[in-house]
Amino acid sequence: MKNFTIRPLSPAIGAEISGLSLAEPLDRATWEKLYETFLTAHVLVFRDQELTAEDFIAFAKRFGAIGVYPFLKGMPAHPEITEVTKEAADKANFGGVWHTDTSYLEKPPKASLLYAQETPAVGGDTLFANMHRALEALSPRLRTILSALTGVNRSDKAEAAVTRADRLKTDAAAPDAKPVYEARHPAIRTHPETGRQSLYLHLGHTVGFAELTAAESKPILDFLFDHQARPEFQCRLSWRPGTLAIWDNRCTLHNALNDYHGQRRHMWRITIEGDAPA
Repeated sequence: MKNFTIRPLSPAIGAEISGLSLAEPLDRATWEKLYETFLTAHVLVFRDQELTAEDFIAFAKRFGAIGVYPFLKGMPAHPEITEVTKEAADKANFGGVWHTDTSYLEKPPKASLLYAQETPAVGGDTLFANMHRALEALSPRLRTILSALTGVNRSDKAEAAVTRADRLKTDAAAPDAKPVYEARHPAIRTHPETGRQSLYLHLGHTVGFAELTAAESKPILDFLFDHQARPEFQCRLSWRPGTLAIWDNRCTLHNALNDYHGQRRHMWRITIEGDAPA
């Protein structure tokens, strides 16, 4: 097995991996240890990587089949990769709200990978939050109530839709793509690999509970959205070119900070197909 070091990013979530070049093949023992760390830390960060598009795709495929983001087209030569760019003149940034990726799909992604190509001199960090810990911090009574509820997730909720507006102007998918997606998922989901439960709703796409009216849903969601973003559940990633991160969408939220106006940020993104939350 190749030697590599694991440094926690916070007590709650995240690990920085040092000593591996992801452009090189990983032997079985190294891969198994890395994947075990992915399941326990939920976010892995690799610095100073020098990857071609082919290298990036090959590494992503170790985690599963590559999915398609429904609203933006992929790179012409590598459609598996979506370019996530905030130009210096853009005001909104892609993903600038607490969310898990595309929970408005019947089968949301298992994981997402982001590989930094160009980053601001300062700013543009990403926050991650552990939804296992968020659930465990709730009272037993509220957990019981939530276990009987189903979250309604929509792609056109304003909080998230506005963050993709600039990219749709230049990189929109085919015009015949479905305009709005909606899916219903358990408010508490069970991780299919570890068996741990976590909160599965968020500010970006969850609009209410199927079993409640909008008026009844709102105060519960408002409380939970604030609760999920408590600092003790978080870690913070400062990007630089060559940084690659992968996170488990089944038990985390993330928020790309929009604090670098006038600077350009350019990333490559791949998502890994997942299963229906249960």
